Amino acid sequence: MTHVPPPAEELRLLDAELWQLDARRAQLLTRRAWLVSALQQPAPVWPLPVAPPRPEAGAPRVQNVLLLLGGVLLTIAAMVFTLVSWGHLGITGRALVLGAVTLAVLAAPAALLRRGLGSTAESVAGLGLALTALDAYALHETVFARTDGTSYAAVTTAVLAALWTAYDRLLVTTSRASAEGALRLPLSAALAAAQLPLLLWAIAVSAGPYGITAALLLTAGFDTIVALRSTATAVRLVAALGAYGIGGWGALAAGWLSWDAAGPSAAARAAALLTLAAAIALGAAWRLPGPAAATGTAVAAGLFLVAAGGGVLRVVLPAGWTVPGYLACGVALLAAVRVGLPQPVRRGLVLASGAVQAAAVVCALPLIAVALLGPLGWAERPWSGVPADARAAVTIHTPWPPFPAQLLLGPLVVAAVLALLVRGETRRRHALTGATVLAWATVTAVPAVFQLPYPAALLLEGATTIAALAAAVFLVLPVTATALALGGSLSLAFLALPSQAATLIVLSVLTAVFATASVRPHLTPVFAPTALVYAAALACATGAAADWQPQYTALLVLAVPVAATLLAPRQGNAHARVPVELTGAAAGLLAIGLAVTDPPMLALVLALCGVIAAGTAIRPDRRSVGYAAAVLFLLATWVRLASWGVGTVEAYTIPVTVPALCIGAWRRRRDPMASSWTAYAPGLAATLLPSLTAAWHDPHWTRPLLLGTAALLITLLGARHRLQAPLVLGGSVLALDAMHELAPYLVQLTGALPRWLPLALAGLLLLTLGTTYERRIRDARRIRDILEGMH
Repeated sequence: MTHVPPPAEELRLLDAELWQLDARRAQLLTRRAWLVSALQQPAPVWPLPVAPPRPEAGAPRVQNVLLLLGGVLLTIAAMVFTLVSWGHLGITGRALVLGAVTLAVLAAPAALLRRGLGSTAESVAGLGLALTALDAYALHETVFARTDGTSYAAVTTAVLAALWTAYDRLLVTTSRASAEGALRLPLSAALAAAQLPLLLWAIAVSAGPYGITAALLLTAGFDTIVALRSTATAVRLVAALGAYGIGGWGALAAGWLSWDAAGPSAAARAAALLTLAAAIALGAAWRLPGPAAATGTAVAAGLFLVAAGGGVLRVVLPAGWTVPGYLACGVALLAAVRVGLPQPVRRGLVLASGAVQAAAVVCALPLIAVALLGPLGWAERPWSGVPADARAAVTIHTPWPPFPAQLLLGPLVVAAVLALLVRGETRRRHALTGATVLAWATVTAVPAVFQLPYPAALLLEGATTIAALAAAVFLVLPVTATALALGGSLSLAFLALPSQAATLIVLSVLTAVFATASVRPHLTPVFAPTALVYAAALACATGAAADWQPQYTALLVLAVPVAATLLAPRQGNAHARVPVELTGAAAGLLAIGLAVTDPPMLALVLALCGVIAAGTAIRPDRRSVGYAAAVLFLLATWVRLASWGVGTVEAYTIPVTVPALCIGAWRRRRDPMASSWTAYAPGLAATLLPSLTAAWHDPHWTRPLLLGTAALLITLLGARHRLQAPLVLGGSVLALDAMHELAPYLVQLTGALPRWLPLALAGLLLLTLGTTYERRIRDARRIRDILEGMH
């Protein structure tokens, strides 16, 4: 019912609404007037500011480019004059021209510096230095023409370096510049020229590779001193480039001479050169301010010392002791830790020692790889006979490295160094891990290196594996010990393959020890599945030793899934249950694969796997395994029927339908709201549809009759209980089965009828549909008229 207010109240409401409308109208009119006035005034046009063009190059840069180009052009002109036009003047003229030009050019920078033109003075000084070099060339061509070119170049570069240094000092004095130098170019050029005298002198006197290398290293030492003492940035840069470039070249040459030395004398001379390089690098590392640069230079110094000592030991010791010799020098380098050196220098020497030790371990890796992975080759020919010794047991498909005993010293010594010398809580833990791994690898390779008897190799590797297991059990480096136990057991299992007795004993022991170790909760997720794997391998080996067929061995392998099913519920941690169950499932698949060639035995194995899966499904957290059990039982039934030669389709489908209908009825009882399509359709379709397909291709009457009878019963049951799925499926199958039976008669009836009858029936059908359509339209219009007439 609509509420109608009293007249007085309604009048008050209307007045309030009209007042609000008037106020809003006045506001809008005011805004409109302002907008009209704003549109009538022309908008001012402001001119855009024009920015001045930005210069693309600064004034100092333009100045430097011009000065550089000018100096280069003048230098080229002087060279052309000296090389081309020299012959047109006499000796006096030549001397006067070159002397006057050189003196004038060299004197100009002092005046330019006093006037504050430093860049111009730098350019002119560069031209003067180039003229002095041309003067030296001219002197050689005229006065010293018969002098050896290399010797003259050595003397000339030394003299030029001295003259250019004196020229820089003279400019500092005359221009009253700072002590760092008036110009950057003269002193830098002097230092660049100083790189050549010693090298050229060594070449001139035929000093040989040792003398040339010594010249390079002495030059690098001079550059290092200059770089550490000089305060001018340009000079330090040139000195650093010379120290690293020429010093690296000299160190590489000394290292090659040490490696190529054929006797103690040559090795000693090369060691002296390497010691000189190490002394230079160590002195530089001591004085360098940056810790990173100091550490890197100290690493180079340590490597030079190791190369020096190792080179001498290489020629003194017998063949094969090269790696141990260098390793001994690398370990001796650790003595620098206890010397009062700066921290960056000590760190660099320790890193150099670590690099040498790592190289020694890398050299031993092929030997360890053969010892660990070589037994894998026995998988191709198991039980083919006991090998002669441990080395023959690991070299079935791989070559044996030379000098194995000497190479094995590398990981052994490094393990001892890590265990005894490394300190600090974090580094100590990592060092013990590395030492343990290296010691385990060394012990594993010992039988093959010393060609111990085959049983001794088995015992030693078995003892190593059990020791790793014990360490994992008692939480001594548990992660590392677990990994070593797994790796060692795998290598041991393959190493035992040549002998039948050894295989059975080793697999039995491995199964027992891993099962015992899996009692510890922190080891169960890894060791329990490992024990099951070795148990499955033991079952296969036992069947092969008993000369059983694979399908009979499969029954023995099924003990592993049974053990996994019994063991998994006892694990309180889900992380331990899942690996155990997965291992048991894999063993079940192995058993099925072994029995696949024998259908009757395959059916039995599938049924037993179904029983194991059903037992697992009893647990509340593994109800879903019941589906797998049902599938296994069904597969077992089908395989058994196929082995009996049964070709009737219903024999394969009824074992699916009956359990499915029982489960559907059980679900409907627990959940009355469940649909009949969910409860009964899968089970009914599993038999009705394959049987209907078979009935359509069956020339006999028995199958269609039985199928029709079953479909009729299903339809009646669906109608009785008002269930949609049995009613629809049963009725559809019954109708299709009836059509199949009546099809021949319908074909005969179609041939007996006149040909116009189908057309007449089609026309009658269309006419009936049209009439029905028109009647519905008429009824719709009548309803519309009635609705329009309503108020």
